[in-house]
Amino acid sequence: MPVGAELRSDGEGTLFRVWAPQRRTVNVVFEGGRKAVELERETGGHFSRCVSGVRAGTRYKYVLDREDPFPDPASRFQPAGPHGYSEVIDPNAFPWSDGDWKGVRLPGQIIYELHLGTFTETGTWNSAAEKLPYLRDTGISIVELMPVADFPGKFGWSYDGVQPYAPASIYGRPEKMREFVDRAHSCGLGVVLDVVYNHVGPDGNYLPHFSPFYFSKERKTDWGPAINFDSEQCGPVREFFMENAAYWIREFHLDGLRLDATQDIYDTSKPHIIGEIGRVARKAAGPRSIILIGENEPQNTDLIRPLDEGGCGLDALWNDDYHHTAMVALTGTAEAYYTDYRGTPQEFVSAMKYGYLYQGQWYKWQGKRRGNSTFGLPRQSMITFMQNHDQVANSARGRRAHELSAPGTFKALTALTLLGPGTPMLFQGQEFGASSPFLFCADLKPALAKKVREGRIEFLEQWRSLKLPEMKACFADPGDVETFKASQLDFSEVEKHQETYLMHRDLLHLRREDPVMSRQGEDGLDGAVLSASAFVLRYFSPGHRNDRLLIVNLGIDLDLDPAPEPLLGPPASTEWQTLWSTEDPRYGGCGTAPLDSEENWKIPARAAVVLHPVPLSLE
Repeated sequence: MPVGAELRSDGEGTLFRVWAPQRRTVNVVFEGGRKAVELERETGGHFSRCVSGVRAGTRYKYVLDREDPFPDPASRFQPAGPHGYSEVIDPNAFPWSDGDWKGVRLPGQIIYELHLGTFTETGTWNSAAEKLPYLRDTGISIVELMPVADFPGKFGWSYDGVQPYAPASIYGRPEKMREFVDRAHSCGLGVVLDVVYNHVGPDGNYLPHFSPFYFSKERKTDWGPAINFDSEQCGPVREFFMENAAYWIREFHLDGLRLDATQDIYDTSKPHIIGEIGRVARKAAGPRSIILIGENEPQNTDLIRPLDEGGCGLDALWNDDYHHTAMVALTGTAEAYYTDYRGTPQEFVSAMKYGYLYQGQWYKWQGKRRGNSTFGLPRQSMITFMQNHDQVANSARGRRAHELSAPGTFKALTALTLLGPGTPMLFQGQEFGASSPFLFCADLKPALAKKVREGRIEFLEQWRSLKLPEMKACFADPGDVETFKASQLDFSEVEKHQETYLMHRDLLHLRREDPVMSRQGEDGLDGAVLSASAFVLRYFSPGHRNDRLLIVNLGIDLDLDPAPEPLLGPPASTEWQTLWSTEDPRYGGCGTAPLDSEENWKIPARAAVVLHPVPLSLE
């Protein structure tokens, strides 16, 4: 790496290199009394020296101009947390067994977002690895890890990382993360890591001690100063974060990255830093295929257009529009950032066909235009979800969608989400209707904790009802360990909530195995509104001989008579038959009578039904 502590290939020592352009002297000091060593200044502001006798496991810090010692900004591990000594790590010592693993490509994937600390009771790499066969058998193909960059405290939701290269010590040592990835690959699962390149956490951020140029003087984010990617002395900063992306891919065999809040990654230079991050990450993967996913609140689809067309070359973006319209349909609530959605059949048809609902139209909630065109982009480039860490935690009680909705409506929209042409994503526990909430949590120092509590209250006040004084007592304290523990999954609920789990598992099997649904609309997709609460999607097949219909009704029983809608007509010499239904008794339903009969179309209430053509009966 261009910075950090790098073991020499001959085993005779370690090269220490750090960027500190305004410092006069930099010394590396060691835990245990070993004599400090002064690093040599290079042109450009780096300091470096190869120190003999320093082996893996040695712990060290840097002394800048005789100040108190600080951990290495590019530390590969912080055994005592981000304030402690850094440890020299040998990245080549782990015995990988995934030599035949080819990586992952986006088409056909099903993503599972996972927070390591609350996914299991012990919250470690080892305990999470034990659940990998379960995820595979459920139908998941990619595990998306929320950030693991080291942060202070004994718990947190992980977006306040301050050591971008160091896997958080509370989850286990770096080799345990490698074991997790290696085992995932043996189970046929890819692993994508969420990385934060828009800000650094407030406690344990030592980057400014090494250089004031790490952060922008002009631009700020909701979480503090933006990272300096395009102004004075930005070159080493760009290198630092580009190398970080390559590091995770190269040294941990990860199958991709999810870039957090890319709207707060500011760069006016060409090429854009996001495109450069993607380029070096793909290069680090070598012959393996990786996927790069972005979160972008303004819905800038240039991020997923090819580099040679002026885009940033990412593979996919999160589709918040779909989530927002789904939540309005599920809950009936259309305020705060749900203001510009109605949860109507037309919104769902449009989301399935085009991805984003807002592609340049006026957006009342923000008082400006939102989004740009998705035309010409592959449908799988839209990551589609009903829940994620942000949307569950950024609510009054951190409740899951199934607790806020009528059961039939939840099942119907689950079917739409998991069978739609986008790339579906489940949030941990969603597949079995977890009763545990997911709450924002952060174990911070008292003064910071107070500011975080106040900030959470202020954020939630965008919902009119949450401004009420009596509601403040309902907000969990982010700094209370019980808030963290309440969010831990209880896997005994897989059996207790078996109907919900079986529905999710069967839907994922249908998506993966059905010859038409598995193609994600590759042969064409169209939809039509049938009523104020019902709609149909038709998945075309070659020659239109084996099409599929997905009928979704979010309202009461619908007698569609007459039914002048061409998409409802079966292929020649066939009739429609139920292939799958949310009303299957295995899922707690009451059965599904034929939808199309001599009485015309009768569509059950709050249900989703998949139809396929079968030869006409001779009777």
